[in-house]
Order: sequence, then structure tokens, then C-alpha cells
Amino acid sequence: MTPASDFLLRVEDLHKCFGEQPVLTGVTLDVPRGSVFSVLGPSGAGKSVLLKCVAGVEVPDRGRISFDGRPLASENPAADADFRRRCSFLFQSNALFDSLTALENVALPLEQTTDLPERDIRARSLEALRQLELDRFADRHPGQLSGGMQKRLALARAIVTRPELVFFDEPTAGLDPLRRNAVFAMIARYQRQFGFTALVVTHDVPEALLVSDRVALLEHGRIGFCGAPAEFSASADPRVAEFRDSPAALERALTGIRAGEIPNRDEP
Repeated sequence: MTPASDFLLRVEDLHKCFGEQPVLTGVTLDVPRGSVFSVLGPSGAGKSVLLKCVAGVEVPDRGRISFDGRPLASENPAADADFRRRCSFLFQSNALFDSLTALENVALPLEQTTDLPERDIRARSLEALRQLELDRFADRHPGQLSGGMQKRLALARAIVTRPELVFFDEPTAGLDPLRRNAVFAMIARYQRQFGFTALVVTHDVPEALLVSDRVALLEHGRIGFCGAPAEFSASADPRVAEFRDSPAALERALTGIRAGEIPNRDEP
């Protein structure tokens, strides 16, 4: 059994409804310190809602969230403030400010959350850009950068505060396969370089299995599986198999259609 101290983040029996619609109905998971932890699931499963509840963007209806052994709650403002200082969020849309330069975008979290002098903020921001190979583009605006460079810029802004936990909300949404691969490689590379814990929500199964230390499957508001990628790949659980093997099922169906084994229902 893994000691509780090895978990940076713990979520217990988390519930969230929007009106009469339940989205999370008792989510429980433990995120090991220094790991890449991916939450998989189909679109609409509540992955982003889970991430936003854990990150404090949304308020859960009930449940318990603990960070580094301390529960997060409205009656524990010191723990909440400590959590916000030690975490960062990479949004699905990058959420960069078009009117600011790359350097100004990266500097913004330091300006908002620290009392560092302007000289130190500039130095740390330039170092974050350099670490992600963007220092040559410090004076450019996001619209002047490629999609991949914008994603790296968003990550530079996320890590400039030197967080221990980084949330990734569908980081490859809308990207083609090559760019998806590049984003997951970026997450793996910089997680190992900087040592932060990464909590990723995604529906990209093959890529997530390659870069993650642990994966969980969110289905119908609950965690249906949690374990190592190899365990996920080998699992005979019907819930896991249905989600994991859906491309293979499509391939079998198309093979049957092309072989004439499945009638065309649209024909009279």
C-alpha cells in the first residue's frame, strides 16, 4: 500500500451537479507526487468539471479534496492560499492575452501573486521562455506564433511560478495527430525536467498511455478504473474495453461493411 505522504493530491467522494443534472457522483482518486496522472473518458463525461473542481475554479457540492496532506475547504483559508501558490493551470484554449507580448504573458502570474521587483520578474520570465525555447520570441504577440509555440508559451506561463502541481485541461483539443504527439511529448519532457506533478484530463488514449504513470477512467460521474497504463491496456473490464477498444471496433465494422457483411440500412 502506498503511504499517504506519497500522494500530493487526494480526492474523496466528490459530487457536482448543475441544476438537476449530476456530473460527478462520487469521484475518488489519489495522485502520486511527481507523477503524470491522466484522467481519461469520453466527451461529456465530466473530466473538465472534475479538474475545475479540484483546481478551485468550480465549487463541488460535496466531497473532500486534500493537497499535500491538508484538506482544502472554505474554513481553511491558509491551506487554500498555499494550494493556489503551489499550483498552476494550463487551459484548453491556452488563455493567452493577445494584447500582451510573450514576455508579458509569462510575467503576469508573477506580477499578480508575488512581491518580486520588476527586474526579478523579468529575469524569471525570460528564463521560463528560454527553458521552453521561446526566448527569441519574447517581444512577439501570441498571434505571431504558431499553434505549437502558443502551447509552449502557455506552459511557460504555467511554470514560471515554479508550481508543484500543474493542471492540463484537454491540452490537445482540436489538434491534428502530429501536434497531439508534440503536446504530450512536451508535457512528459518538462514534467521530468521541472519535477512537477501533472494532472491531465484527455480523451486521447494512446498518447496518454505512453506518457502517464497512472491513468483513471471517468465514466458516468465516477472513476471506473485507476491503475498503471499497462493494467489499463490489459484490463478485461467491459467499461475499460469499450472505451479503450473503440477504434478497433470501428475498424472491424468498416471491414465488415467493405466485405458486404453488413447491409446498408439506407438502401430501400
